[in-house]
Order: sequence, then structure tokens, then C-alpha cells
Amino acid sequence: MSPAVRIAAFLAAISLSALARADIYSFTDESGTVHFSSSPGGDRRYRLYIRGNGWPRSGGAAPGVVPVPPSDRDVARYTRYDDWIRQAATLYQIPEQLVRAIIRCESDYDPRAVSVSGARGLMQLMPDTATLMQVRDIEDPRENIFGGVRLLRVLANEFNGDLELTVAAYNAGDGAVIRFGGIPPFAQTRDYVVSVTKYYRRYRSTPDVIEASIDG
Repeated sequence: MSPAVRIAAFLAAISLSALARADIYSFTDESGTVHFSSSPGGDRRYRLYIRGNGWPRSGGAAPGVVPVPPSDRDVARYTRYDDWIRQAATLYQIPEQLVRAIIRCESDYDPRAVSVSGARGLMQLMPDTATLMQVRDIEDPRENIFGGVRLLRVLANEFNGDLELTVAAYNAGDGAVIRFGGIPPFAQTRDYVVSVTKYYRRYRSTPDVIEASIDG
């Protein structure tokens, strides 16, 4: 068994619920039913259940985090990491176009990006997630790409290759997808799935990576 396969097998056997990416709130009502929401809307019964790492989040950044929105406007960024994207996609048998779509939606190809919850780099990995994915330097674009694609492989295995569930789990965490039996009913996650699949289709149908990456 190759090292890559051993890593994937090990990671597939552990719970990834701690890797959730969208803030999720919950409360248990009088009948014992547990309610989940990504936007409690002032309902004081809700308490933070899982802290995610999405960009939109009320209350500002997590403690100790200085957000850095994507700011690279050089179109050359869309092809700057081609070799590493192809290598990671080949190693973990994830479509190259899906990796590109994730990077486009996560960081817009800016490795300096830091979310309000502390997710970093091209594939917006949380530090704990990066460690679990054997990323030694989360700031290194190559390592960040390989760690993110490794996570996609684990999630694709968990959800039997289902594209939308894999993408939803990358955003909201596999625990949320399992709890809701599909794409969680969070606007952020649903919009994310739509955006990623849109770019995935564009990268598959448009040979020019730059053209496929630019909106309009």
C-alpha cells in the first residue's frame, strides 16, 4: 500500500466533524428535538455548536485573527500554481477542475488570504485541519494545495464520490452533511455548492484557465 493510500485510509477512518467550516448553532426544545441553524436570528435559545471558517460572520473575527481578504488582481495568478494543482489532483485522484473551482471560490487564488475564523491560504485550511492533513507550513502554497486536495479525497471517499455532498462537506463539515442527510440548509453552504459547481463546469468546458476563472 502506497503512503498516499495509507494516509487516505487513516483519515477516512476518523471523524472530521471538527473540521466544519460554517458557524452552526443549536438548541434542544422541550420535546428533545435538536434544532440547527447557521443564522439564529436573535433567538436566544441557540448556542454556538460548531465554529466554522467562512468569510461572512457576525461579531467580527475570531480572537487573535487578522482577516486578510483576497487582494491579488494579477490574472497570472490563475495559472501560477498549475503544476502543484495537477500533481495534487493526480496523486489523490480528484478532478483538477474541481481543485481549481475550490481554490477560485475559497481564496480567488490568493495564498495570502486569511478568513475571519483563521482559515488560511489558497484552499483556506484551518490550522487544525492543516495539521491533520500533514501540512507542515500552511502558508506554503504547494503544501496548502496538497493538504486541501487530501481533504477532498477523504470527503469524496466518505460520500461515495458524490460531488455536491463532497463540496458541501468541504464548506460546512462532514458532520453537518451527515446530520442533515444532504446539503445542510445553510444559505452560505448552498451558495458555496452552487458557486463551486459553476466553476467546475466552466473549467471542464473552457480550455483556457484564465478565461474560465474570470467572471463575466
